[in-house]
Amino acid sequence: MGESQNQALGSIHRMLNAESIAVVGATPRLQYGGRFLSAALNSSADLRVYPVNPRYDELMGVRCYPELKELPESPDLVAIIVTYDRVMDIMEGCAEVGAGSAIIISAGFAERDVNERRDLQLQLGDFARSSGVRVCGPNCLGVANIHSGIWATSSSRGSGGLTGPIALVSQSGASAFGPFLSRSVDRGIGYSYIVSTGNEADLDCSDFIRYMLKDPHTKVIACFVEGFKDGRKFLEVARQAQEVGKPIVMIKVGRSSLGSEAARSHTAALTGSDSVHDAAFKQYGVIRVEDYDALLEVSQLLAFSPEPMVDGVSVVSHSGGISSLTADKCGQLGLNLPELKPDSRDELDGILKGFGSAANPADVTGFANSESFPRIMEVMANDPEVGTLVVASGMGDSQAQQVIDLREQTSKALAFLWTGSQTAVEGLPMLKEANVPLFYQPESLAKGLGALLQYHRQRRTFLDEHAASVGSAGGSTLTREQEQHAEDLQALGSGPLSEFEAKSLLSRWNIPVARGKTAGTWTEVSGVAHDLGYPVVLKANSPGLLHKTEAGLVDVGIKDQDELRLAYERITSAAGAINPDGLLVEEMVEGGTEVIVGSFRDPHFGPVLLFGMGGTFVELYQDVALRVCPVIEGDVRRMVEEVKGVKLLRGFRGRPLADIDALVDVMLKVSSMATALQDSLVELDINPLLVLPQGQGVKVLDALAVLAS
Repeated sequence: MGESQNQALGSIHRMLNAESIAVVGATPRLQYGGRFLSAALNSSADLRVYPVNPRYDELMGVRCYPELKELPESPDLVAIIVTYDRVMDIMEGCAEVGAGSAIIISAGFAERDVNERRDLQLQLGDFARSSGVRVCGPNCLGVANIHSGIWATSSSRGSGGLTGPIALVSQSGASAFGPFLSRSVDRGIGYSYIVSTGNEADLDCSDFIRYMLKDPHTKVIACFVEGFKDGRKFLEVARQAQEVGKPIVMIKVGRSSLGSEAARSHTAALTGSDSVHDAAFKQYGVIRVEDYDALLEVSQLLAFSPEPMVDGVSVVSHSGGISSLTADKCGQLGLNLPELKPDSRDELDGILKGFGSAANPADVTGFANSESFPRIMEVMANDPEVGTLVVASGMGDSQAQQVIDLREQTSKALAFLWTGSQTAVEGLPMLKEANVPLFYQPESLAKGLGALLQYHRQRRTFLDEHAASVGSAGGSTLTREQEQHAEDLQALGSGPLSEFEAKSLLSRWNIPVARGKTAGTWTEVSGVAHDLGYPVVLKANSPGLLHKTEAGLVDVGIKDQDELRLAYERITSAAGAINPDGLLVEEMVEGGTEVIVGSFRDPHFGPVLLFGMGGTFVELYQDVALRVCPVIEGDVRRMVEEVKGVKLLRGFRGRPLADIDALVDVMLKVSSMATALQDSLVELDINPLLVLPQGQGVKVLDALAVLAS
C-alpha cells in the first residue's frame, strides 16, 4: 500500500474514531454550526468537544475558543463550518495545530459550476494531501460512527440510529442522514458507519470503502454514488472487496440524461456512460440496485445470510396466492424453485392432512400458526437442491420465534416476506430485532435473492479465475515488443487512421488481418491483385472513412482483371473529393461469421472492450457486451455468451461451429493493446472481424482507429 493510501486511511480512522473534535463556526443557533456542535455533544461516546468562534466565550455549556491555536490539544477532527472564502485559512490553521482530519461542511465550491470555485476546491484537495490533514467534503453533512456512538454531523436529525454491520457511504448527505437513516430505523436495520462525502475534494467514496474493508464492525458496504472521481481507483477497491468477501451494494445515479444532469449540478461529477458502469459493476462484483428500500433490503440480506451452497429456493406461506405470486416473481428472474423430493412431499402431505399444497411453493394454510410449522420449514429447507428458504406470511410472536429458531439452527439462507401490517406490534418487531432479512414485496424479495445468489456465484468465479493473475484488474500482461509498439505509436500521428494504417497497428499486436497492400495507379492495383491471387477486394483507403460500402467505395469478390478494372474506375470516380490515400487491395476471405470487436476510452474507467455481432447487426440491434480493460479469458468468454447472436457462432441451423477460441484470443489482444495505449487510443472498431469455422482462425476485414491528438 502506498504512502498516500496509508495517510488517507490514517486520517479516516481519526475522523471516524475521534476522541477530540473542534467545531469551527460553532453557533448557538441550530443551523449547520449549531447542529454539528449539538450532535457532537449529545454523542454517547466520551468526546472532548471544542467549539471555535471568537464571538462567544461559551456555547451549549462548553467553553468556546477564539481560534484553533488556542485549543489545549491537537484535535483528531476539525469540523469547518464557515463561508467558502474562509475555508483555506482554517485548513492552514488545522495544519499548524497538527489536526488529524477535517470535515468541511461549507458549500459553495465546484457544485456552483464556476471556474473560480472549482479552482478553490482543487486547492483544498492539494493542500489536504500535502499537509496530511485529509478532508471529507466540502458540501457534505459529516459522518457518524454508530457502533461507537460518535456523531460528527450537521444533520438536522442529530444523533440516533441502530447499530449493525452495514456501512453507508453516500455522496449525498441529505440522502445519508435523511431517507437512508430514517428508513433503516423503521426497518430495524443497523449501520456501523454513515459517511457523506460531498464534493470529494480530497477523500472520495473509494477511500472510505477501502477503510471499511478492514473494519471488523462492517460486513457490507452500501453506497449512494452520483459520479466517480476516479473510476479506476474504485474498481481496484471493488476488486479488494471481492477478495475479502465484503459485498458493495450501490445506487449509482445517472441511468437517464435527467439523472446525469442532476448529478453534475449537485456534485460536479460526470456520471459517464451508464452501460459502461453496468459492465464494470458486473465485472467487479458490485451489486447495483435502484432505490432506497432495495439498498437497505439487499444489504441486510447479504449481511445476515450464509453463502447459499446451491441456487435452489423454496417458498412456504399460509396463502396459496401469496406463495404463487412469490414463486412467479422468482421465476421471472430466473431463480430455481426445485420440486420437492417424494419423501418430503409425503411428509408434508401427512402434516397438512389434505389441505393446502405439499409442493414448492408450499401453501400450508392454517398450519403456519401451529406447532407443526417448524417441521414444515425444516422439510422445505432441508432439500439438498435448496440453498435458501423463503417464509411469506404475517404472524404473531410465537411463530416469529419459530422462524428465528430455525434460522439459528440451519446452515441455509433465510429471507422473510412480511405480508402483514408494517405497524404490527407482534411478530414483525421480533424479526427485526433478530436481524431476519425482511422484504415487503414479492418482486423486491426476488430481486434480493437474485442479488445474493449472483454475488456469491460471481465471487467464486472471480477467486477461481484470479488466483494466479497479476495486477489490479487481471492477468493481462504485455511483451517487450508490444511495449515498444506503444512507444512507437506517435509515429502514426493523431486523429483517424486509414484502414491500412489501422490494420498495420493491429498486426503489431499479432492480430490477424486480411492480406493486402495499398496501391495508387491502375498498374499498381493490377500488380497487387496478381500477387495476392483472385478473388480480391478493392477499397478506398481514406482516414476515418465510415460506411465505405454505402458510399460505393468497396467492391468485393472481384474474380479477374476485367472486373478489377471496372471496380477501379467506379471507386476512383466515387471517391471524388474524398482524396483517399490510394486504394487498398486485399485477399477475399469468405465462409465465416461477422462480429465486431473494439475498444473506446471511457472518461471514468479508461479503455473499454466491446464485442457484438458484426456488419449492420450491431447498429440495428445494439446487441453488444462491454468490459473494462484489461480483461482475462473468463471475462471475454462471458462477453461472447451475453450477446444474443452467439447462436450464429455455435452452429445455428446448420452453420459450421465458429472458431470461438481464436475470437477470444483476438479480444484478449485488443484488451492488451487498449491497456497499453491507454489515452493514446481513443477508439478502435474491428468491423467486421470474420470468425472462420473451428480451427481456421479469424481475419480482420475492416478496421477503424482514432488516435488522440
